[in-house]
Amino acid sequence: MKTKNWRRIIWPFLMLANVVVVLSILLSARPASNEVAVKKEVKHRAVELPEAVSFAGEPMPLDRFYVKESLDRELLSNAYFHSQTIRYIKLVPRYFHVIEPILKEHGIPDDFKYLAVAESGLDPRAVSPARAVGFWQLMEGTAKDYGLEINSEVDERYHIEKATHVACEYLKDAYKKFGNWTMVAAAYNRGMNGINRQMDRQMEEDYYDLLITTETARYVYRIVALKLILENPERYNFYVAENEKYPVIKTKKVEIKGSVDNFAEFAHKQGVSYKVLKDFNPWLRENNLTYSGRKRYWVEIPEK
Repeated sequence: MKTKNWRRIIWPFLMLANVVVVLSILLSARPASNEVAVKKEVKHRAVELPEAVSFAGEPMPLDRFYVKESLDRELLSNAYFHSQTIRYIKLVPRYFHVIEPILKEHGIPDDFKYLAVAESGLDPRAVSPARAVGFWQLMEGTAKDYGLEINSEVDERYHIEKATHVACEYLKDAYKKFGNWTMVAAAYNRGMNGINRQMDRQMEEDYYDLLITTETARYVYRIVALKLILENPERYNFYVAENEKYPVIKTKKVEIKGSVDNFAEFAHKQGVSYKVLKDFNPWLRENNLTYSGRKRYWVEIPEK
C-alpha cells in the first residue's frame, strides 16, 4: 500500500522531467531565425546563359544542345573559380590597353584578347608544360618562324608587344586557311595542321561539329565564357571596384646602347631596382646583354 502511494506521488514529476528533456532537445536542434535567413541566402545557382552569343562576330549555335551544354560547363568553371576570375578582372585594365591597339592594327577581331586570357591568364611569364612561353604561349619554333629573337640572353616571347604582333600574324595566316575566326581560335590551340587533319578525316568544316581533343574541344567555349564574364562581371556576381583593379603603370622607353655587363648597375642608373627592370622587361633573360650591332633594344622603365 505504501509502495503504491509512493508511485502515485512520484509519477507526475517523472512525466514532467521527460517533457522538459524532449523540449530541450527540440529547441537545441532548431536553428535561430537569423541562421535560417543565412542558409536561404547562401545558394550556388546555375549560371544564366544568354539567348545569343557570338565570338569575333560569328554566332555560336546555341540551338544545338551539345553547344549550349559545353558553354554552360565553361561558364560554371570560371564563374565559380572566384579567386582566379577576380584576378583576371583586376588585371584586364593593365594589359588590354597594350594588346587592343595591336589587334586593331592587324585587323584581328577584338574578341581575341580573351584568347590571351585563356592562354596565359594574363601572365607575361607563363610557361606551359610543352614549353610554350609568354602572354600568347608561343612555341619556340613558331616564334622564330615569325621573327622573334630567342637565345640565352633574350627571349622575345616574353615581350608583350612583340609577341602580340607575332600572334596577330599567325591568326591572319590561319584565317587565310580556314576563312572563319572560330576555327582560327581552335587552330591557335591545336595547330593549323592538327585542325586540318581532323576536318579532312571527319569531312566537317564547322568547329562545333568536330570531334577533337578535350583541350581544343573546350577551348573556344572557354574563351567565350571569359568574354561573357569579363565584359559583364556583375551579371555573374563579381563586384570589383575600379580602384581595386590594377592600374596601368606609365612607362618610358630607354634605348640600350652597346653591351650591358650588369643589369643591376644599369637599373640603378635608370632610378629603378633590378627587380623592377626585370618585371617590366621579362624578355631579358640574363644579367647581361651582348650587343652585336645588328639590332637595337629598348627597355620599359616606369615613370616616377
